[in-house]
Amino acid sequence: MLCRLGGRWLRPLPALQLWARDPPLAPVPTSGAKRPTLPVWAVTPVSAVHANGWYEALAASSPVRVAEEVLLGVHAATGLPWWGSIPLSTAALRGAVTLPLAAYQHYILAKVENLQPEIKTIARHLNQEVAVRANQLGWSKRDARLTYLKNMRRLISELYVRDNCHPFKATVLVWIQLPMWIFMSFALRNLSTGAAHSEAGFSVEEQLAAGGILWFSDLTAPDPTWILPVSLGVINLLIVEICVLQKIGMSRFQTYITYFVRAMSVLMIPIAATVPSSIVLYWLCSSFVGLSQNLLLRSPGFRQLCRIPSTKSDSETPYKDIFAAFNTKFISRK
Repeated sequence: MLCRLGGRWLRPLPALQLWARDPPLAPVPTSGAKRPTLPVWAVTPVSAVHANGWYEALAASSPVRVAEEVLLGVHAATGLPWWGSIPLSTAALRGAVTLPLAAYQHYILAKVENLQPEIKTIARHLNQEVAVRANQLGWSKRDARLTYLKNMRRLISELYVRDNCHPFKATVLVWIQLPMWIFMSFALRNLSTGAAHSEAGFSVEEQLAAGGILWFSDLTAPDPTWILPVSLGVINLLIVEICVLQKIGMSRFQTYITYFVRAMSVLMIPIAATVPSSIVLYWLCSSFVGLSQNLLLRSPGFRQLCRIPSTKSDSETPYKDIFAAFNTKFISRK
């Protein structure tokens, strides 16, 4: 069909060109048609969320799968039984990832501590200057206080930028260590319950069931003696107490945090008594390595090797000081 426009006969555009604005809907497959398949990584997390919630979605996530491959790789490469390959994997990961981050954390905290005398001097001069200006301009106490706090925050921020030691950088260890702990725990949960690698022609669950030692010979079952869970709680409490012994004059917030961590350390004991021993073995090894790293980072020689600045609170005999403080607080106390 033709139409006349400006003295010329033109053929209208085909209706098929409407796809440029409104693409046609895909035809609905019939019962005999084969539906297109999506990659597993694209559908598994979504289906898991709708079917079993966030817990199963996290258990099927890519980071957990990577953790499973790490555990299986170490086990295959070393030829060790599972009771040996789990601690070895834990020590290797903590040594390669968390130890450098812990050294960096101590580096930042040392630089922040060394700034405290300068910050106190600035605070004293700023307080005098604000008091003089408030007297001249007739400021209220509230206005003078707000002016002091605003300028003090600005000056402290400038010091952190100057020395490249903002305290938030010291939290990078937590943001890496906690997810790694969660992913490894879920990976061992999958391997211990048969939720992973059941199609690979071998059963990792059966290997873990026979891969224990001593009283926890079955790593897929909880520890019936509670030795592993109680040991986990003791080591975690020991880490907390060592950190507390090194601090003088804790704030109220730090005190509350300390009590909270103590409570969580005790709460982990009954939780650890209900999960497979493989997971508790990982938790126990991770806490033990964490305790060892904590003590290592107090060594003057190791701190110097990591180029951590010396501070006023450093001690030439840190281990003797810890033992003496521990003895005074828990043993010699009447």
